[in-house]
Amino acid sequence: MSDINETGDIQNVNETQEKQNAPEENQMQKMLQEEYLKTVDSVEEGQLVTGSVIEVSDEFVFLDLGLKSEGKIPVGEFPQKPAIGDSMEVLLVMKEGRNGQVVVSKRRADEILVWKKIAKCYKDKLPIEAVIKKAVKGGFEALIENSVTAFVPISKVDTVRVTNEEEYIGLKSDFYIDRYHGGNKKSLVLSRRALLEDESLKKRNEFFEQRKVGDVVDGTVKSITSFGAFIDLGGFDGLLHINDMSWGRVTRPKDFVHRGDQLKVKIVSIDSEAKKINLSLKELQENPWHSFDQRFQAGDIIEGKVLRLTDFGAFVEIEAGIEGLVHVSELSWVKKVRHPKDVLKAGDTVTVKILGYDIEKEKVSLSLKHVLSNPWDDIDQRYPVGSKITRKVKNLSATGAFFEIEDGIDGFLHVDDLSYTKKVKNPEEEVKVDDEIELMIIGIDKKDRRIRLGLKQLGEDPWKVFSEVCKEGNIIEGEITEIKDAGIVVKVQGEIEGFIRKVNICDPDLENVDEAIKKHKVGDTVKALVEEINVKRKRLALSLRAYSKKVSEKEMEKYLHDDEGEGEKTTFADLLKKKEPKQ
Repeated sequence: MSDINETGDIQNVNETQEKQNAPEENQMQKMLQEEYLKTVDSVEEGQLVTGSVIEVSDEFVFLDLGLKSEGKIPVGEFPQKPAIGDSMEVLLVMKEGRNGQVVVSKRRADEILVWKKIAKCYKDKLPIEAVIKKAVKGGFEALIENSVTAFVPISKVDTVRVTNEEEYIGLKSDFYIDRYHGGNKKSLVLSRRALLEDESLKKRNEFFEQRKVGDVVDGTVKSITSFGAFIDLGGFDGLLHINDMSWGRVTRPKDFVHRGDQLKVKIVSIDSEAKKINLSLKELQENPWHSFDQRFQAGDIIEGKVLRLTDFGAFVEIEAGIEGLVHVSELSWVKKVRHPKDVLKAGDTVTVKILGYDIEKEKVSLSLKHVLSNPWDDIDQRYPVGSKITRKVKNLSATGAFFEIEDGIDGFLHVDDLSYTKKVKNPEEEVKVDDEIELMIIGIDKKDRRIRLGLKQLGEDPWKVFSEVCKEGNIIEGEITEIKDAGIVVKVQGEIEGFIRKVNICDPDLENVDEAIKKHKVGDTVKALVEEINVKRKRLALSLRAYSKKVSEKEMEKYLHDDEGEGEKTTFADLLKKKEPKQ
């Protein structure tokens, strides 16, 4: 009985406590309802509210907003599905929709937040991220956080001139807000160029504060010119001059670097005031001149490439960075080279000999001709004096004719060596260009590199023969070939001519000289006395006056001695007959 009573007592106690707690719970519920109503009243439509994700389906995301119902947002308003527990701000569109539910929007909230961010970035001149979506007239259309569209003028998308708009489509980058208009008609203009210029200035200032000559830095080839390349060092440029690209000669920078190449370059000069930097690629390699004498010595015969020609010689590259000069005088042993282009052209591969070098001055003297033997050294063995050759007339001068003996070696035939008897004034009277003529080597001068040729030397000198058979005082017979003011020209035999001076035509005491000359004409045969024979000068002096005197003396002698005879009469033919040996 007691147990029942005890149990009954306990039950009575619980009921009693429940009755006492009921007013307290009702009071709490009433307070929460009042607090909720206050919260609901304090939130206005169009405001941003914070919610927590409580459920995610294939179509909707459900948020706990602390209101009478959850917020339901289509999944399409999210770039990617959120996770349960994620917190986010949304826009309260309506406190109570058609079904009594709260209506909220994530997309409109994001737009509001973006525009707030845009306003702050514009006010504080802070960068904002955007993605260029497409090209439009005058520039590009960019999207900020997938919600706000902005315009980027083509002149403000980069620090360089835009040549290909397609390169910028899809570019994700920070921009400055160049122009901003809020209100109902919002507009937005962005500038990437201004941002890049600010970043460049900042990096440049840091660079000049921290870097010094000799430092090795990384860079990207930005553009190439005829004199070098501009290297982007991080928003600002340094110059890689054509002369600093290689120890060898560079004629076209694009043969050594290409746009977009990533390079390590050395700072060779830096001007903090002018903000100029000169860079070098070759300084990262050893100067080949420093070890030149370890690879080359005077007398070495090597191959090289002709780089360029000047009036005074040819520059030949014997290895990268090492150029030597072949002076014009070292191009040929035999040819008189007026300009190297007559022998070489740029790009030719040649074999040369090192004559000498000066490492300090970075100079090498080279020779093309010393690779070969000098043909003048043994010219007299190949063409001894007295030997005969047959060659064509190469060209004519006022005093003779040139013949090519062999490549680069000419011989000269002087007019005096054309004939023993003819006085040739113009070589063209006897020979023409391209005439093939037999000649004799009559002289070789190795020192001055001259070869004398003779034509008349192929036969016997008629003057020598004449001097042997005809002496001064002999009487000879000849034909008048010319009458001059100074006297008469007489051909005595073959091509030998003698001259009778005016004073030797007649005795002026017996006859007028002018009248005496008139008695003679070209073609007449005359007899004269030989007064002088000069073989060396090819001179024969004759006298009619002396002949007449001698004849008179002979006649007088005949008269006195009653000697029948006609006096001494000798012709050149008679003398030659006397000279001939008896059979």
